[in-house]
Amino acid sequence: MFDAKKLLDQFLGAQAGGRSTGSGPSKDWAGQITDIARNNPLKTAGIAAAILGTKTGRKFAGNAVTIGGIAAVAGLGYLAYRNYQSGQSPQAAPQPDAMAREPIALPPPDSAFSLQSPQLSNDFALTLVKAMIAAARADGHIDQAERANIMEKIHAVDLGAEAEAFIAEELANPVDLDDLVAAARTEEQRVELYTATRLTIDPDTRAERGYLDLLAGRLNLPDALIDHIDATVSAAKVASPAA
Repeated sequence: MFDAKKLLDQFLGAQAGGRSTGSGPSKDWAGQITDIARNNPLKTAGIAAAILGTKTGRKFAGNAVTIGGIAAVAGLGYLAYRNYQSGQSPQAAPQPDAMAREPIALPPPDSAFSLQSPQLSNDFALTLVKAMIAAARADGHIDQAERANIMEKIHAVDLGAEAEAFIAEELANPVDLDDLVAAARTEEQRVELYTATRLTIDPDTRAERGYLDLLAGRLNLPDALIDHIDATVSAAKVASPAA
């Protein structure tokens, strides 16, 4: 089985200067990302860029992505959940300029959002990747020609045959929302599932808004908590010059 946590990092992309969620010194990781960006820009744009195409006219603000893909999901989900539980208003969510100045605080070790939590297993990381691919397809059907074009771009990222075959299968098969929702067994996992989905798309179309609303309802998350996640993720994403 391939490393789903690594694939999730690659799905979101990593900017030069970021650090891996795996082992190894951060300076080595930064050097690797710099080389990757020079040789294959798609790798730093993220696999989502291949699937979403021109809709990736957004990027993470400042430090939001430098902690790694799976850490961004956990960190933003934890921040939204903490603010919701403390009774704050969603309008009090950090603003993009604050996100750029301050690193996203990683969840404490005893939190269910922690990167070391048993809840954040390889299987659940795989579920998050599935959720992001499903979200990328939310605004319409991807036909065979489009899938071939997407897979050609993804092949250039050198994910490995197993991970590449997994993405091809997810793109070809109907979205199984029941399967995604059932995989999120705790409230924290449901928060992370919605956060990963919201990171992938912005509700720019009726179909995308409808998909997010449907997912939120199926996950049985309170409206106020959804508002906190939406506000937190929006603050972490800013328009790029190409948007």
